Amino acid sequence: MIPNEAKLVSREEMQAQSTKAREQGNSVVFTNGCFDIIHVGHVRYLYAARRLGSALYVGINSDASARRLKGEGRPINTECDRAGVVAALEMVDLVTIFDEDTAGELVAQVHPAVYVKGGDYDADPVSTRYPPEAAIVSRYGGTVRVIPYESGYSTTGTLDRIRTAG
Repeated sequence: MIPNEAKLVSREEMQAQSTKAREQGNSVVFTNGCFDIIHVGHVRYLYAARRLGSALYVGINSDASARRLKGEGRPINTECDRAGVVAALEMVDLVTIFDEDTAGELVAQVHPAVYVKGGDYDADPVSTRYPPEAAIVSRYGGTVRVIPYESGYSTTGTLDRIRTAG
């Protein structure tokens, strides 16, 4: 059994919960990613994101989506395992899996007050590192926040250390 298994929901349920939260005057924060091998950088990022609103919802790239984004051999962990680990974290309120290459459609469904990405992105709309989902959030008046990247913490770096040690 996965701790907090009730946090794993369909896209439709996440949308319904977000609508309910807005109606109650609460602000939903949304972020997304592969979250393949959870490390302290992920945990700090999710804690920082959670502090930006009333609830933190997370979209997890499906296995097919993660493979398209990260390449062959990825993800290391299955979408269900990755979603289960993220759902077990206390700062996360809801988790869903999406199959697209970006979370744009999911962001449009959830309609978060705050959309958060890590420091490998840029909140400036003219930047080439501006997250594609940010334009959707900006259109309905939401806020886009970029949480500074903590150097030394990445799944790619972890995998490189494992390969070197092996």
